[in-house]
Amino acid sequence: MRYQAKQKIRFLLLFSALFAAIWFFWDTSFVYPLKLFVVLLHEISHGFAAVLTGGEIRAIEITPEQGGVCRCPGGDVFFTLSAGYLGSLLWGGVMILGAEHLKNRSGWLTAAIAILVVGSTLLYVSQPFATAFGIAFGAVLFVVSLRAGAIGNRVALYLLGLTSCLYAVLDIKSDILDRPDLTSDAKMLAELTGISTLLWGVTWIVTAFLFCALLLRRLWRRA
Repeated sequence: MRYQAKQKIRFLLLFSALFAAIWFFWDTSFVYPLKLFVVLLHEISHGFAAVLTGGEIRAIEITPEQGGVCRCPGGDVFFTLSAGYLGSLLWGGVMILGAEHLKNRSGWLTAAIAILVVGSTLLYVSQPFATAFGIAFGAVLFVVSLRAGAIGNRVALYLLGLTSCLYAVLDIKSDILDRPDLTSDAKMLAELTGISTLLWGVTWIVTAFLFCALLLRRLWRRA
């Protein structure tokens, strides 16, 4: 029991330290590449949803201002539009749970994410900035997967996963709840369904909080 209590305390300290680092350095150059990475995952999620429902991915665009577009015609529009923010949450969960479950083999997951980033960039991105970012970020992740060891890879996956989950929550608040007239996934869904942009925003942010709470609960029980 004493060993288990120590494990839970270590997990709580690590999790809290990483969350605090992301939160307090959110608007700094330290977190900036992580936010661009999450934007890329957001757009990849749109693309995957389109492909799964019969569409295609024609292009992915990422801007230095953390904007993104996935040009993915065809498929189920409702499913594709819904996949962006929810996809960010799922990617975050996969990385965090993967770090916890794989432990000494977590480098494999880091390498898989690196391949996803570089592969998606080479296939669908043509802008100089986004291309350079995708290749560079993927290369860094691949080096981490090979050289950082089990602990280093777990920390990296926790950092990426936490950023993905937190960015989803803050982005929903900023782009939908605070600025409902801004063109966004929720606004396009509102036009498609007749349900207001704010209601979509509230639905997604409640889903995000519940997802994060369940994720934290699962991690605490496994610690």
